[in-house]
Amino acid sequence: MRLIFAGTPVFASLALDALVAAGHEIVLVLTRADKPAGRGQRLSPSPVKERALAHGLPLLQPASLRDAATQAELARYGAEAMVVAAYGLILPAAVLALPAHGCLNIHASLLPRWRGAAPIQRAIEAGDPQTGITIMQMDEGLDTGPMLLAEALPIGPEDNAARVHDRLAELGARLIVRALDELAAGRLVAMPQPVEGVTYAGKILKAEAPIDWRQPAARIADRVRAFDPFPGCTATLAGPAGESLKIWRARALPEAGSSAGRSPGGLLTGPGAGVRVVCGHGLLELLEVQRPGGRRVPAAQWSQALAPGDAFVLPDAPSAMPGP
Repeated sequence: MRLIFAGTPVFASLALDALVAAGHEIVLVLTRADKPAGRGQRLSPSPVKERALAHGLPLLQPASLRDAATQAELARYGAEAMVVAAYGLILPAAVLALPAHGCLNIHASLLPRWRGAAPIQRAIEAGDPQTGITIMQMDEGLDTGPMLLAEALPIGPEDNAARVHDRLAELGARLIVRALDELAAGRLVAMPQPVEGVTYAGKILKAEAPIDWRQPAARIADRVRAFDPFPGCTATLAGPAGESLKIWRARALPEAGSSAGRSPGGLLTGPGAGVRVVCGHGLLELLEVQRPGGRRVPAAQWSQALAPGDAFVLPDAPSAMPGP
């Protein structure tokens, strides 16, 4: 099929590779402009740009798709369909209407749950037992178009955002190839999204990183998994030093083991007991942490410098966390 492909990060690059391997004619690749990266802040191409150049595909990096000149340029390619995966620019109605078969989006959730920018992280943060990929026909709404194909993927208790992302990227690449095969054969049926069960996955912000120890331990453990690798969950020790710590792995402990009479944020340590933090409900065992300027280390190694009575400070106001 004659396609325009629009995408930017690694998640999208796997789909581009799969479409090329499947023999589709990619007449144009759209991706975001190069961005400064690293200590030198040198301009760095997106993963999709790198793959497009490797495949020798035509490339365009417009700042917007709203101007008439860009839209006329896209129309010139006569694409039968556009495949979109984590592109990062809004497709206006004029662009959505250009391909004969419209624009197909690879969305990393089981719609209508987790429409929006960060479906992978929000699903893990909410403690969802599964997520998946939905191939949808794009309209002008925020992930509101009819569904074409969907496949579920379980979220394991040890899964973080990085692991789920990688599995979903592979699933999305496989599913978009299948969707285009069925589209060409006339077997693809669009189904409206259910009215019930809609949730929104807001963008992940660095301001969300501090842990509110008044939350239940299980909810905090889910957030730790969801925010790995970005932005990471942070905790700050009380006292003059006020060292900030990133917590990369943790687990909620059964209710036995005593936090009674202790304030949230209090640290419990001891031989063979690991590093436990009192939460609003239950205890959180820290497994892997990172000090400023350091590397990730086992929490037991970090805890050797702790003194009796050490505790983490609480944020100024209780934080809200998505529900299941």
